[in-house]
Amino acid sequence: MMKFNFHNPYPTTRIPVLARNVCSTSHPLAAQAGLRMLWKGGNAVDAAVAAAAAMTICEPVSNGLGSDAFAIVWDGSELHGLNSSGPAPAGWNPGYFHAKYGALEKKPPKRGIDSVTVPGAVASWRALSDRFGKLPFADLMQPAIEIAECGYLLPIVVQQKWAAATDELKGLPGFAQSLLPWGRAPQVGELFQFRAAARALRSIAETKGDAFYRGEIAQALERFSREQGGVLTARDLAAFQPEWVKPIAQNYRGYTLHEIPPNGQGIAALIALGILDQFDVAGLPVDGPDSQHLQVEAMKLAFADVYRYVAEPSAMEVTPAQMLDDAYLASRAKLIDMKRAQDFQCGNPVKGGTIYLTAADEDGMMVSFIQSNFMGFGSGCVEPNFGISLQNRGHGFSLEPGPNQVAPGKRPFHTIIPGFLTRGNGEPVMSFGVMGGNMQPQGHMQTLVRMIDYQQNPQAACDAPRWRFNEGLSINVEAQMPSATIEALIARGHNIDVINDNYQDFGAGQFIWRMGDPKVEGYVAASDSRRDGLAAGF
Repeated sequence: MMKFNFHNPYPTTRIPVLARNVCSTSHPLAAQAGLRMLWKGGNAVDAAVAAAAAMTICEPVSNGLGSDAFAIVWDGSELHGLNSSGPAPAGWNPGYFHAKYGALEKKPPKRGIDSVTVPGAVASWRALSDRFGKLPFADLMQPAIEIAECGYLLPIVVQQKWAAATDELKGLPGFAQSLLPWGRAPQVGELFQFRAAARALRSIAETKGDAFYRGEIAQALERFSREQGGVLTARDLAAFQPEWVKPIAQNYRGYTLHEIPPNGQGIAALIALGILDQFDVAGLPVDGPDSQHLQVEAMKLAFADVYRYVAEPSAMEVTPAQMLDDAYLASRAKLIDMKRAQDFQCGNPVKGGTIYLTAADEDGMMVSFIQSNFMGFGSGCVEPNFGISLQNRGHGFSLEPGPNQVAPGKRPFHTIIPGFLTRGNGEPVMSFGVMGGNMQPQGHMQTLVRMIDYQQNPQAACDAPRWRFNEGLSINVEAQMPSATIEALIARGHNIDVINDNYQDFGAGQFIWRMGDPKVEGYVAASDSRRDGLAAGF
């Protein structure tokens, strides 16, 4: 068992939560929704689905009923991965976008109806419930329905992001009608009710999600898309099915990190850890410049390959196994210069957008779950009759030739990634994730290094100062990073901006670490102080 140091040297408003049944999310009401299911006799999957549904109401700045989702489930004996990211509508191809937006455009638009792929989150809830849940599906929707109908008082961090997005999105279809009561973003402590979403949730509950993909909500989404000049159809929705997948993995210091395979970016965290495994990280001071420089450079090497090669698996030029080959990662590690920051290019591995939540129960089931609208409110489009806030994952496609070029029915490159840690012969250790665009694999790597190499407890590893790689030599660092470390990194050639906005720039995580037999020792859970969240248990 890991002997954590439970002294936390970082400023925080949180303490670790130790319990036998736990749910950790970025909003307290969603964590309580999960606990309600556990109290009713449900398991960790029931808790995760209930919390996920509640999060679409409690944190609309990050996700909604029109989100995509991924999950990793430890069922007590093995891991299961779920990819519920939706594909492009049948009417999408490069010519469609070039005809509407100009021949020189390189990507689909960032906002609006032509950024919306098929939403997958609701389908993920049903898939998880059908395969692993104990409680009736309708019961899992009840907390979210109550929150949407009765409303909740707006918390601080969500309000800040809501207000910040208003100017950009207020003119997009359905946004003001659904998300700007009184013509503006709600203020902290004001009551926000979302009755249209409650109507959708009731329909989803009664039909186990069929209404969303084959019923009245699907028809409403097709009408809404057509009215805005889009081509998403009810047929596109009806054709969608989540995919059960085998997670990909990388060993590190006796542990194994598991991620969902491409089309997601989780492989970036695996590559970075495989590179770091070539170095004695634990021998370097945890917040010193050598440790931080080494991690930055490993992450840059990982992204160089991920941005070049990762796409829908059938379109990739190389396999994940080739990208994770031990000899290849060792060769990439040799490129790191401990005295100089570098702008790495992709190698040749060929031989000759978010909310995250996690739940665990005393029977040993653990769930790592993430869903997102991408870039805050996603497309900015909200179908008003059912309150369906739609993601903008289509912006992740390219219009240029290559593995990630848009095509009908193809899934785009995805940023949201749940993580899971095991050790030995597959013994479960931790379900976890860190939200925030390309910060997600960076957050996975940084927090794992702190826990595994430096024995920092999950809450301390979560609270510690982070950096974020952007491109080239550019990184952002949190203001609480030691000034001596920042100065030393600048001296090595890193182009650093010190940023105070933790929410978007540095992600936010939830962690549940198994301390031993769940019925006896239970778990230790952490929730990121960068958001309004809560780890709660009993």
